[in-house]
Amino acid sequence: MLRINKYLANSGVASRRAADKLIEEGRVSVNGKIVTELGFMVRENNDSVSVDKVRVKPVTSYTYILFNKPKGCVTTVSDEKGRKTVFDFVKTDKRLFPVGRLDYDSEGLLILTNDGDLTQMLTHPSNDIAKQYIVKIEGDIVESDLAILRKGVVVEGVKYDRAKIKKLSMENGNARLEVTIYEGKNREIRKMFDSVEKNVIFLKRIAVEDLRLGGLGRGEWRFLREEEVEYLKSLG
Repeated sequence: MLRINKYLANSGVASRRAADKLIEEGRVSVNGKIVTELGFMVRENNDSVSVDKVRVKPVTSYTYILFNKPKGCVTTVSDEKGRKTVFDFVKTDKRLFPVGRLDYDSEGLLILTNDGDLTQMLTHPSNDIAKQYIVKIEGDIVESDLAILRKGVVVEGVKYDRAKIKKLSMENGNARLEVTIYEGKNREIRKMFDSVEKNVIFLKRIAVEDLRLGGLGRGEWRFLREEEVEYLKSLG
């Protein structure tokens, strides 16, 4: 028996968190009946599970892709506004989903996979997986504001945890920084800097722990090597 969100993640439909949203939206059925209970248990070998009336089954072999996401595309499988998605760049017949998110105006390292367990491990805040970014902001920033961000801030009732921040340089009057976070909440870095009245004008993820983009150009992708996959699994 498997919880329905884990069954969907194992089927390459979505991460467990995104699978919960599909369930809440009434898009998941088991044996022809819509299921909205997040804790619903599925009998792997007996039940028929469908998403949007298309039957899904757990995958038996996993795919792992490293993608350098450009600006101007969304980190989803499809977009109701007709915008480009990461899958307009990554051509594969596998049903993959992104590990975490990068917003429309952000770029950089993104992992795509159908391995639900790895996705859960890399994205769960309790695992403290380090994600490193290059960030440019409008103007300069004083050390006292950096100290506030390093300790963690609360924005609109949401707490954003500690961050490592190092000022790298000034370019055309704008500060360039290296920022490491451990949670990965929606638009986390932009909201952090908003809290000290600084506007982010460039944001690029360059690493997840020791996995780095290397020489991948914008919009390029490659399969992860076996040792890279094993490294990511070891982080949990």
